[in-house]
Amino acid sequence: MTAAVVPPPAPEVRARAAERLAGLATPAGALGRLGELGVWVSATQGVCPPEPLTEVRLVIFAGDHGVAQHGVSAYPPAITPAMVRTFVLGKAGVSALAAAHGVHVRVLDLGVDDDLEGVPADVQAHKVRRSSGAIHVEDALSADETARAFEVGRTVAREEIAAGAQLLLSGDMGIGNTTPASAMVAAALGLPADEVTGRGTGVDDAALRHKQALVQQALDRAGDRVADPMDALAALSSADLVATTGYLVQAAESGVPVLLDGLMSVACALYAEQIAPGATAWFAAGHRSTEPAQALALDKLGLSPVLDLGLRLGEGSGAVAAVPVLRSAVALLRDVALLADLMPPE
Repeated sequence: MTAAVVPPPAPEVRARAAERLAGLATPAGALGRLGELGVWVSATQGVCPPEPLTEVRLVIFAGDHGVAQHGVSAYPPAITPAMVRTFVLGKAGVSALAAAHGVHVRVLDLGVDDDLEGVPADVQAHKVRRSSGAIHVEDALSADETARAFEVGRTVAREEIAAGAQLLLSGDMGIGNTTPASAMVAAALGLPADEVTGRGTGVDDAALRHKQALVQQALDRAGDRVADPMDALAALSSADLVATTGYLVQAAESGVPVLLDGLMSVACALYAEQIAPGATAWFAAGHRSTEPAQALALDKLGLSPVLDLGLRLGEGSGAVAAVPVLRSAVALLRDVALLADLMPPE
């Protein structure tokens, strides 16, 4: 399953934005990455100078992972439904950041292993199944479930864009999710498990070696199927990660930029690029996580993270924390005087 090549953000607007940046009343290159980000936002919007980023929307895709029952996380799977309820209450880590920075948050249950009794119906409206398969011994999803989850992600992206999103963020919630995400990155890059698999929630050395062994077992089980992105997702990911991939593909195809978060969204970005070549031009990396797979995936995508704060919370928190930096970049490109306008006429 491969879509047509995604056109890049407007090249002619990018050129005008770069010219404007060069003409600002600042020393050449003095704005560093802020200048580059401002040019990128301008190109994605198709206008120069860029518009202020007033409509930023985060979707947290939640799901449980069968492999979490096999000693890969420092926390029990029961945390996943508890955190979904915390998002609904607006009391999670990312909730505090989003409130501080004016980011709209939506959480969706794609595969939580709980009935989530009392949680609003719209949170559960797109549920594909309860938990995914334990990827070291079975596929995460059936082909039908994979297709359904992918379409959920596309639908949700369209809904957020229709609600006015200028910038989309992807977030995750699911105990054990760094295990399938590491497997996804390893499969996409053709690397062994021990080069990509990190500590996730902070497991000790013995648990890390066990986690790496399970990821390698999953890769070996999937075999040559990883050559096809949708087959790889069915074998190695989960409903929430497939939905995230569909969300990223739809955003790029719709011409709406995405600020990626940590390992999960960056792993999904690798597959979005395989499914819709050119999609990566619409993505920026919010932050560098502590997971080795994320750094490897960012290198493959050619993305340099905006922040490097040692974050490993997930939830979309690193992307939300980077939003003020993008807003700063836009403000500079919009509001700094042009040097030519300050110079007296000859």
